[in-house]
Amino acid sequence: MNGLFVLFLLIYLMTLIINLIIFFLVITDYHLHNPMFFFLSNLAFLDMSYSSVSGPKMLFNLVTKNQSITLPACTAQVFFFVYFACSELLLLSAMSYDRYIAICKPLHYTQIMSWKLCTHLSVIIWVFGIIYSLVHTLCLLRLSYCGPNSIHNFFCDLPHLFQITCTDPTINIVLIFTLGGSLSLSALLFTFLPYVHIFRTILQIRGKTGKIKAFSTCLSHLLVVFIFYSSIIFIYLVPTSSNMFSVNKLLSVMYALINPLLNPLIYSLRNTDLKAAFRRTFSHQKSK
Repeated sequence: MNGLFVLFLLIYLMTLIINLIIFFLVITDYHLHNPMFFFLSNLAFLDMSYSSVSGPKMLFNLVTKNQSITLPACTAQVFFFVYFACSELLLLSAMSYDRYIAICKPLHYTQIMSWKLCTHLSVIIWVFGIIYSLVHTLCLLRLSYCGPNSIHNFFCDLPHLFQITCTDPTINIVLIFTLGGSLSLSALLFTFLPYVHIFRTILQIRGKTGKIKAFSTCLSHLLVVFIFYSSIIFIYLVPTSSNMFSVNKLLSVMYALINPLLNPLIYSLRNTDLKAAFRRTFSHQKSK
């Protein structure tokens, strides 16, 4: 358990520090005040919040050897977990649209991706995330538990609570497959369809340097999307059997702790503008 505690603590601290740096740089450096980095700052904030839903409680359980959690705390954990996951799903679609406009319609980028549109998209993402999470959480409250109330995971999540309830969870499962499936499929289409036009446009770019830079940004985004969607599909849409508990637990940890760390490493920290902003900020602080 001590080994797991040190590993999870390092992952959690690195997630907070890296995403906090990105969030701080986007806010303070005026060179990064554009729609792309506006969405990246939202992603950084989501990743910090996302990992904080389960991370501290997971670490507390490992260090104290106390694996218990109250039902209200468990329900709150589920609400925020679903909320931030839904918001990130929609945010990745908005980021895909931003890349589509930047690459396919560069001359109209500033007019289309105005601050008004970016703000409206951000508000829609956060509000829809609350509504979606409330639906699942309120339906979760109808379930009762009569023991043994032990879940095969490091934190509370919908599929694991369905396995220990003594109430029929059919309605909840149907909601996951209908609402969750519809949301995931719609977000997936809105994320990947723009890339059909994006890759066509990139192939028409004459300069090799421009092609490499455009492909690098797009492939980084697609890799983040692939990892995120793979985790969601295996956890929520693939039925869990008793012999899959270990695999599901590993995927849940990756979904809750590893993904928020991988996102900035894959996407944000490879960005040359962000690295330049970091050097400017660091050299400015060093000169004081």
